[in-house]
Amino acid sequence: MANTIISMSKIRQIIRLYTQGSSKLSIAAKTDVSRNTAKKYIQTFLTTGFTFDEINELSDKELEDLFGKSNERPADQRLQILRQYFPFIDKELKRKGVTRLMLWQAYIKENASGFQYTQFCFYYNQWKAQVNPVMHVEHKAGDKMFVDFAGEKLSIADKQTGEIKEVEVFIAILGASQLTYVEAVMTQQKEDFIAACENALHFYGGVPAAIVTDNLKSAVSKSSRYEPTLNETFEDFADHYSTTVLPTRAYRPRDKALVEGAVKIMYTRIYAQVRSTTHHSIEAINHAIKEALHQHNNHPLKGRHYSRQQQFDEVEKGALQPLPMLRYELKKQLHATVMKNGHICLGIDKHYYSVPYRYIGKKVKVLYSRSNVEVFYHYERIALHKRIKSPYTYTTDKEHLASTHRFVTEWTPERFIEWAASISDDVKLYILKILERKQHPEQAYKSCMGILSFGRKAGNDRLIAACKRALGYGIYNYKTIQTILEKGMDLYDDENSEANLLMPTHDNIRGQQYYQ
Repeated sequence: MANTIISMSKIRQIIRLYTQGSSKLSIAAKTDVSRNTAKKYIQTFLTTGFTFDEINELSDKELEDLFGKSNERPADQRLQILRQYFPFIDKELKRKGVTRLMLWQAYIKENASGFQYTQFCFYYNQWKAQVNPVMHVEHKAGDKMFVDFAGEKLSIADKQTGEIKEVEVFIAILGASQLTYVEAVMTQQKEDFIAACENALHFYGGVPAAIVTDNLKSAVSKSSRYEPTLNETFEDFADHYSTTVLPTRAYRPRDKALVEGAVKIMYTRIYAQVRSTTHHSIEAINHAIKEALHQHNNHPLKGRHYSRQQQFDEVEKGALQPLPMLRYELKKQLHATVMKNGHICLGIDKHYYSVPYRYIGKKVKVLYSRSNVEVFYHYERIALHKRIKSPYTYTTDKEHLASTHRFVTEWTPERFIEWAASISDDVKLYILKILERKQHPEQAYKSCMGILSFGRKAGNDRLIAACKRALGYGIYNYKTIQTILEKGMDLYDDENSEANLLMPTHDNIRGQQYYQ
């Protein structure tokens, strides 16, 4: 008879041969059953989610419950009551630490005559296969975000020329709640990919423990089955958001089955709606995607009375890590040699930035973003500057200079005037006269420095007197003050000092008697 139950030992034999790789035809021949009978028991085995070892440990009575009565409806309403629990069970299993055994114990406590644990799991697996046949992995809340680019592209049309340009479609989905994020970007390049990942995190309002990505060049520099090499920039992005990157294995689509399934759903629920209108910019097409995405995330899940958005709000939102205060700034890198003046050149801006003088002649790595420039030597950051885009100019941190150079960089007119004013108004006036002269600023600063240093060598009183006398002569330079102090002319009376300055003693100079 078609519905006659075969012996339990034969069922065990069918399952064992199937797990060993035998074909359905050979299994039917070896066990002396029809091919359809073998196929029926194999299909039932697959829906249970158990392994052969777990099946083999069941008693004949438990095995009969699984295989012999799997297609029979219970005479009572127990199954209908149990099925009402399944959406709640499915949602609770996404919480960390929650197990099927715990949920069965809660179920049996309220339903003393309910199903035992084995049949409880069997009927749940059967329900799960019906409402979501592609999702076989239990995802915990806040654990993973799966990201990928859709194989099929959307397009925008130039408003003036009508030229059609294809755009990439980025898709992200959270493992537990299946809340989905979709965005159109111009390319799959690193900049667009990282920006889309960041937008997805801000859409969710939190950060999962890991981001699962395909082996894109934007994310992975070198693929490997065991330890792929991440793109340095994407790794820096993950560090900024305190998460981990888990690249899938090459040619293993099951590793990212959830996002692959999401892509297929997007083709029907978003692509069809977005393509019904012509869009002229990336902003316009993303606005249309946003509206369609809102409907998708709020649509009830198959076999459940709640939506992805509701499941996210109740189960996963609180399990995500908080977002950092600042968004990530994409960094680019180059290598440069520190010049003899203690600066490196950022070629794209033709601007120069200082590094500590001890690294002169060293080869360093430069990371730069929209706002900052960082310089590294042997993985240690040795300089950090705000990015300035004015060409052929210098940004210098005084702490980077040698002590002698640092002192020179502090020379300013205001500094010398303030220093002179602290000694005397006459000294201040003399310094002002020197600064007013049409000469190179550095030469003027050297003269000021030499004059003011006489306050320490000869004393402030003598320097004041020397500046008064030099102001009377109308001669403004370092040599004048030096001569006055060396000759002691600042100590003369005004009458004698003027005579001594104007009529120096010399054998070749005629006296006043010559003209009498």
